[in-house]
Amino acid sequence: MEITVKKEDIVSALNITLGVVEKRQTLPILANVLFEVAENRFKLTATDLESEVTTSGPLSNLESSGKTTTSAKKLNELCRLIPDGEEINLSLNGDKLNIKTTHGKYSLSTLPSADFPVFDIYSGDSPLIIPAKDLRELIRNTSFAMGNQDWRHYLNGLYLSISGGEITAVTTDAHRLAVANLSTQSDNSFSGIIPRKSINEMAKFLSDEDGDAELKINEASLELAVGNLIFKSKLIDGKFPDYQQVIPSGESSVLEINVKDFSETLSRVSVLSSEKYKGIRLITSTDGVRISANNPEQEEAEEFFPASYNGEELDIAFNVTYLQEIMSHMQTDTCHINFFGSDKSCLLTPPGSDSPKYVVMPLLI
Repeated sequence: MEITVKKEDIVSALNITLGVVEKRQTLPILANVLFEVAENRFKLTATDLESEVTTSGPLSNLESSGKTTTSAKKLNELCRLIPDGEEINLSLNGDKLNIKTTHGKYSLSTLPSADFPVFDIYSGDSPLIIPAKDLRELIRNTSFAMGNQDWRHYLNGLYLSISGGEITAVTTDAHRLAVANLSTQSDNSFSGIIPRKSINEMAKFLSDEDGDAELKINEASLELAVGNLIFKSKLIDGKFPDYQQVIPSGESSVLEINVKDFSETLSRVSVLSSEKYKGIRLITSTDGVRISANNPEQEEAEEFFPASYNGEELDIAFNVTYLQEIMSHMQTDTCHINFFGSDKSCLLTPPGSDSPKYVVMPLLI
């Protein structure tokens, strides 16, 4: 194997693989990237055994094809530090990957490509084609509420359901719930839980794409094709909770707030909230809501937030972080906070829409 590539092309491809490369290095080869050359392109693949990403780039010159594996981190660091605009020559000589530039030469150790574990996924028949920006928004509006290292492993991911011409994304950490919907022309039907790490990688891969994304899904795995990369992931084996039961319904008291102003008020008041519980108290009235906080040092903060309120007066407390994260993901200027009682979860939605919607459990006062 011997090729010449532009510095920018190989660094761009390596950056895509780094998030997937196994950090704990339970197997030495998982710290490596599979480097393949064929048909005037190079192809890089990284895996942590739970997910896999493959991307490719053009060659400036092809002397001979071949494949090997070498340290993703070292190859990336080396190529990244080479001056912009340089051409990089890579050649395989025995168990060494030799790298040459205008003024330098470097030699990296390799491991046999035959030992590299590659996913073999049957990902259903016809792909679901969806605008990348729509899938990106679906993930953005829900992923922040995923569980993180929860003993209930099925909470540590995003539940994706495709049914009846609608895609639904749901996340929860048992303290809050996020739900977002998207219409689709597809008649595909599926539901499964995509792991947290895979969702975070998918969000990155979709961040700069304006074209279409292709999703192939079966009971155990998912494949996402977007741009010039293919991402594959195992799904979490488990049953997601019946989230519909958690969404409050019936008659509610509605507080209509300006998202930016409300978020800024929460930020100021929460400075003096308890470091441990992050609790803030809301007391509603006909012309707005009184927001207060205190901490074990007996420091206090209070602000009155003028707003339109329709319903009975309530005294309720929440973890301010949960409210702040929802505010930061609201795409509208205003938001409706629906209260169903001082000891019940509240429902937050954009005006006149039920997607995305968020449920937050109250704290005990």
